[in-house]
Amino acid sequence: MKTLIVYYSHEGNTDFVAKKIAEKTSADLLKLVPVKKYPEKGFAKFFWGGKSAVMAETPELEPYAVDLDSYEQIVFGFPVWASNVTPPLRTFIKDNLGIKEKKIAAFACQSGAGAEKAFAKLKDIIGIDTLAATLILIDPKDKPSDDNERKIEEFCKDI
Repeated sequence: MKTLIVYYSHEGNTDFVAKKIAEKTSADLLKLVPVKKYPEKGFAKFFWGGKSAVMAETPELEPYAVDLDSYEQIVFGFPVWASNVTPPLRTFIKDNLGIKEKKIAAFACQSGAGAEKAFAKLKDIIGIDTLAATLILIDPKDKPSDDNERKIEEFCKDI
């Protein structure tokens, strides 16, 4: 099954996991990049990122080229912001409504909690009832562990 990993990474954790999954599954990668970057440090990072996620904003993305018709499965990856999917993923989904006909899986990176709620919101945004597989990791790039590696392996088998 041909797989595309569509992801947004703010601090590198999601990028780290997306590349590991792609390496293990031979999936293709599509990194979403917003035209206007989010703040990377301090209070502004949490305020603007959280506000943007809670308000369900859909920021303009840098142009990307992908033929979604050539993929049977899409894996979404994102950092959890205020128990939400990151806004760049919302933009991608809004711009590609036909993806709900595909097999969809997702992974989330978080420092605290909220991934389960974010997965529920992801299903609502896409318009599907279930995700084929899910994976939740806590700061995987910054806090590598054998447990994270095992979880990534299991997720790769499930997709």
